[in-house]
Amino acid sequence: MKDKVHNNIVIKNKRAKFDFELLDIYTAGIVLTGTEIKSIRLGKASLVDTFCVFSKGELWVKNMYIAEYFYGSYNNHIARRERKLLLNKKELRKIEGAATNSGFTTIPTKMFLNEKGLVKVVIAIAKGKKEYDKRQSIREQDDRREMDRAFKK
Repeated sequence: MKDKVHNNIVIKNKRAKFDFELLDIYTAGIVLTGTEIKSIRLGKASLVDTFCVFSKGELWVKNMYIAEYFYGSYNNHIARRERKLLLNKKELRKIEGAATNSGFTTIPTKMFLNEKGLVKVVIAIAKGKKEYDKRQSIREQDDRREMDRAFKK
């Protein structure tokens, strides 16, 4: 049996930690077509401005960008279509209960290939930060950066 060569593809939503306070984190599978998985393996995807919504008891990702596959012919996919997330019922109920509260939302924070070659999406229940919270985050990052520079010298 051949050993599979795995790419360490990790696509992050860098604005998520800055704009939101992440509370609960879940890892979910995602339903993709053939050309979508090929584009993700090439690293041609983005989670910017992506969010999750519930529809008929299922969790869907909206506005996720996966570039069209260069070699895909008439079978190519639409770049920004809705994609279904795969979670068990207990997790879905928990997420739906938390997301229905005022001020909370569900956002994807990271997408990666696991050891079996399947794409997984890390989603988080998040609460929006105020402007002063964002300034505090920037201040903490600057302080950490200065401390790291001081220790390296």
